[in-house]
Amino acid sequence: MTDWRIRDYTQDDLDALIHVDIESRTAEGPPLFPLADAVKALQARHPAVVATAGDALALVGAAVSRVEGERAWILRICVEPAWRQGGLGTALVTALEQRLFAAGVRAVHAALPEGETGATALHHCDFGVRTGLVFFEKRGPVTPQSAGTLSALGAELPPGGLWQKVAGMQREKQLIERRLVLPLAHPELAAQHGVELPRAVMLFGPPGTGKSTFAHAITSRLGWPFLELFPARLAAEYGLATGLNRRFDEIARLDHVLVFIDEVEEIAGQRAGADATAVGVVNELLKAIVRFRRQDGRLLVCATNDVTTLDSAFLRHGRFDYVLPIGPPDHTARTALWESYLARAGARADSAVLASASEGFTPADIAHAARTVSQAQFERSFDTGTRTTPTTDDYLDTIRGTRPTVSAAMARQFAQQTEKFARI
Repeated sequence: MTDWRIRDYTQDDLDALIHVDIESRTAEGPPLFPLADAVKALQARHPAVVATAGDALALVGAAVSRVEGERAWILRICVEPAWRQGGLGTALVTALEQRLFAAGVRAVHAALPEGETGATALHHCDFGVRTGLVFFEKRGPVTPQSAGTLSALGAELPPGGLWQKVAGMQREKQLIERRLVLPLAHPELAAQHGVELPRAVMLFGPPGTGKSTFAHAITSRLGWPFLELFPARLAAEYGLATGLNRRFDEIARLDHVLVFIDEVEEIAGQRAGADATAVGVVNELLKAIVRFRRQDGRLLVCATNDVTTLDSAFLRHGRFDYVLPIGPPDHTARTALWESYLARAGARADSAVLASASEGFTPADIAHAARTVSQAQFERSFDTGTRTTPTTDDYLDTIRGTRPTVSAAMARQFAQQTEKFARI
């Protein structure tokens, strides 16, 4: 059959072209360019041709491109099954490349899944096959369907690289990397070994030790959206129990998400002796966690400064996969933290001396002390017109004037809680 007619695409052809594209698929794998990309190119009036046939001039084939400067990509070559093997694909590609070259394009590229419709046509049109290439791909975690929900909920996509920026805390970082990030980032491999993907984790430790930082770093590492729930806001909008139920129902519509609840003891405290409203909130949160755990592609991270204040049912197996201690940094971690701030300030101070002097400091304490010294040096340089760099003594003076967040009593309490509650 050669009684087709090839012409330029018009906007009235869109529905018929989508139908032909669906009918045309012959490869098992998805196309390199999703249909949305092809539709976007058509709407932007990039070169495209269609073939019609019969008395009704029904659309039986199409070829769609996207021009990028002097290069162009063929996004689609689709042919109705009844019109294959008759040269229509070759005719479509030929017509499309004529339009592209006439528009100043110097090179036309195409990449198809093995066995897909159009490969023979490309060979017949003298497209060369580039061997020895490796195709790399990285897809974002947010689909168009979930983008609106994420925006409405106030979710964010943290920038990449936050995981690498977590200085010090190597023990905690390795634990989180192994228990949480690896199985969620490689679910197929985890399944081969019978590993169940984590759904919920509790982080506990003194204030300022980096629980919130780790939550952001996890979602940056996975490339998932980050959504923090604020109980006070839910309570003001709907009432806390109703708000929790409503929010988790909305979260269930998302493809991927890390949900973070800080200071979770405020809504998950001991029910014994609590009033009916507080008991109802805890019950609703426990039920929400059970529903949350039924879906893949999501992780609930809760954080508390004092794990003993949580209701006992909250930490039972089946709700939280891990209960991970995030304590004050040890000497090695404090040294690494100081080194990161010293490098940023261009200082040549002794990081080991500063680590010894700042025992009991949290990462937030060290950040505050380093920022104080940098600000003082900046003001001094501005006033004198001469740039100076801080010394070890400058940092030691600031450390002496900084009260550590974690007292000796708090450190002992954390050690006791780690021994009793940690589940790693």
